[in-house]
Amino acid sequence: MASFPSGRVGEGNNMKITLNRVNDNYHFELKNERGHLVNVDSRPEFGGDDMGASPMELLLMGVAGCSAIDMISILKKQRQEITSFKAEVEGERIQVGEAKPFKDIHIVFYLEGPINEEKAARAAQLSFEKYCSVSKTLEPTATIHYKVVLNGSPLTPEGGTSS
Repeated sequence: MASFPSGRVGEGNNMKITLNRVNDNYHFELKNERGHLVNVDSRPEFGGDDMGASPMELLLMGVAGCSAIDMISILKKQRQEITSFKAEVEGERIQVGEAKPFKDIHIVFYLEGPINEEKAARAAQLSFEKYCSVSKTLEPTATIHYKVVLNGSPLTPEGGTSS
């Protein structure tokens, strides 16, 4: 395998992923340096076998996971008790030449527990405006809209944005 120019992948701010083709179509197994595996594939209508998430689905999963880690970290530091944390993410794509990148990404966080409303809303805002590397990576091409629902009540209107 080729080495990377920095020669220090895995140290500091660098990451490395390896990809291995699993079948004769588009099913791949990707592995990070710590050995965690992710399956990637294409849907049958595009010639795949649907044996894993698509690369674009992985991007949406990355936004959800990154912001969830940020929000939980912020709320834990503020001694907030989170009894349930869920999120739903939808991405709206547009045609740009032959590609279809995300134009808008909508994420709704569902939190439960004795959590201060202002702290929950602020945790989401800080994630998207300051901490979430995934959303920061997507910022130049996609607008991220977020909403926080705490114990069944919306705290922020749909449209809290990061762009």
